[in-house]
Amino acid sequence: MKVILLEKVGRYGSLGDEVVVKNGFARNFLLPQGKALRATEANRKHFEAEKVAIEKRNEERKEQAAGIATGLNGHSIIMIRQAAETGQLYGSVSSRDISEALVRDGFEVQRSQVDLALAIKTVGLHAVELKLHAEVDINVKVNVARSEDEAKRQATGEDLLIVSYDDESDKAQNLGDVFEEDDKQLDELEPNSEDEAEAETAEEVSEEANEESEASEEGKQ
Repeated sequence: MKVILLEKVGRYGSLGDEVVVKNGFARNFLLPQGKALRATEANRKHFEAEKVAIEKRNEERKEQAAGIATGLNGHSIIMIRQAAETGQLYGSVSSRDISEALVRDGFEVQRSQVDLALAIKTVGLHAVELKLHAEVDINVKVNVARSEDEAKRQATGEDLLIVSYDDESDKAQNLGDVFEEDDKQLDELEPNSEDEAEAETAEEVSEEANEESEASEEGKQ
């Protein structure tokens, strides 16, 4: 579909450009978000007649986004979620969750402005980009943890997953020590089969020597 852009849109072009985009992208994003018009003759005339007003409105939106960005860039939010020992979430953190958390913190951020291709599914610190305007991009930190205490520890740089793995390693090492000690005790209790064989052989040789000596004495008599 061919459209007239009403603001800069990524790699597609800038305000006033006529570009060809996929039908789904136009119908599901550009047109309903007011970022473009269908490239019809009527819309071309409308754009030319309203071009100055459209440019002014776009500049106002840019300034508004820049103002929000000033206090929001680098802002951190905490999301408490249930998760397994490995850090894998039983649920997820979506773009809607992030936008709602930012709104609670007093920032005007819409779900569509949260650039999150895939939902967050692990605990940890995640950098998420916000597209507040076509020309204003910033990042926020999403601290996903199983409790407020874990969130505070993560914020200081502690990697909770590494701690978890170390704990498991320590447990495995302790179990290994127990098994090794048990093996030593069994070795002390059980006779050595090789030592037994050598003792039996020595005893048999001694008995044979005694028998030969007795037989020799009888022969002399």
